Amino acid sequence: MMLESYQPATGEVVGKYPVFDEAAVQATVEAARQAATKWAAKGFNGRKEHLKAWKHLLVRRIDELAKLMQEETGKPLDDARLECVVAIDHLGWATKNAEKVLGPRRVPSGLIGIDFAAAVEYQPIGVVGVIGPWNYPVLTPMGSIGYALAAGNAVVFKPSEYSTGVGVWLVDTFAEVSEEPVLQVVTGYAETGAALCKANVGKISFTGSTATAKKVMAACAETLTPVLIEAGGKDAAIVAADADLDKAADAVAFGAFGNAGQTCVGIERAYVEASVYDAFVDKVSELAGRITAGVEIGPITMPSQVPVIQRHIEDALARGGRAVVGGVGSVRAPYVEPVVLVGVPEDSEAVQEETFGPTLTITKVDDLDEAVAKANGSRYGLGSAVFSRSRRTAYQVARRLRSGMTSINSVQSFAVIPSLPFGGTGDSGFGRIHGPDGLKEFTRPKAIARRRFTAPVTTLSFSRTPKDIAKTLKTLSFLHGRR
Repeated sequence: MMLESYQPATGEVVGKYPVFDEAAVQATVEAARQAATKWAAKGFNGRKEHLKAWKHLLVRRIDELAKLMQEETGKPLDDARLECVVAIDHLGWATKNAEKVLGPRRVPSGLIGIDFAAAVEYQPIGVVGVIGPWNYPVLTPMGSIGYALAAGNAVVFKPSEYSTGVGVWLVDTFAEVSEEPVLQVVTGYAETGAALCKANVGKISFTGSTATAKKVMAACAETLTPVLIEAGGKDAAIVAADADLDKAADAVAFGAFGNAGQTCVGIERAYVEASVYDAFVDKVSELAGRITAGVEIGPITMPSQVPVIQRHIEDALARGGRAVVGGVGSVRAPYVEPVVLVGVPEDSEAVQEETFGPTLTITKVDDLDEAVAKANGSRYGLGSAVFSRSRRTAYQVARRLRSGMTSINSVQSFAVIPSLPFGGTGDSGFGRIHGPDGLKEFTRPKAIARRRFTAPVTTLSFSRTPKDIAKTLKTLSFLHGRR
């Protein structure tokens, strides 16, 4: 059985790949498990040389990768290039900082354990299974692949069936610069991903819908395989009365309509203070009206998403909302033109469910407290954005938003900064990629305590006496009993 990859705008077949069954997935995981031992033994410096060589290759062949991404997802070529740039930067950061973050370090042993030297280090977990998405088929999976490899693990990567060629290309190029088979690929549909979940890997890193995430967790529960989940989002932007409206409108428009809205941290809702609401709507509408599907934005990559987008627009209009840009007629599969909706009730599908298309609801609020309450009135909690000229106000609002990440006076900026953790809460998932947290996500902490000398008080021995316990209690009172 073969999997065919299609160009979403034309339906042209751009690649054919084998469908891995359960036995083939298990064999791939076992091969990766054998390679993982040798890879871990190379240490940080040994792994760094391989990863740096891969990074250099990716830079040299970035146009080749971007072109393939464009063929499989339909996104504009420059958008694909930018995605590669950010992914390579993340790989470079993980490679450079792995030892600093994960290497052995001394920690205080405290007065109770004064006779011990204490240390902690982070050890690789073996094989990491990565199930990647199609909307950002390089950046998103590389947030797991690059960090897991730098941490000393082997990786088995199952790319989306909509971007299989990109996943195979990444694995093949790694093989060109490293003889170590620590990055493997398994191609196929949902059944292949399910087989990877059951293959007894050290961890599964999954990116996709919340509904599929629950199935992944259920499958992994059978073998107590830990999971990292980056699921859907319904990100909100808050625009304060003192915001620079031109810059806010430009950023929100990009966040809402970039990549045809097919971004987990895309802006799908905006809450705007009343005094600047009309001006903001006008500015966003003017920008949205300039965007042409097939030029600035590509097609909807996954055909099954088109009716979802249409249903959300129809529901918003039926519930009393008004389209100030576009409308139901904007849906012309495989393309969807930008749609801006106002006056949409908070309990409508367009506000509560992930649309994953180029739509934006803009809602008027009396103040920032109302904006925060409505932004937090979602089961999702991935990213968010705040626009204000006041640094104090912006940070206060950002800290109150129930989301894993917030950009101030920008959108999605947290995703391009390698040192920041990326992930959400609620139905948006748990666990983190990127940054020190992302490196630690693919390790297990190892605690080591070494006795340095014989303490004057015996505790961890059957030879201890009542006097030893009395001295220990006296020390406890000294350390923790005083106000």
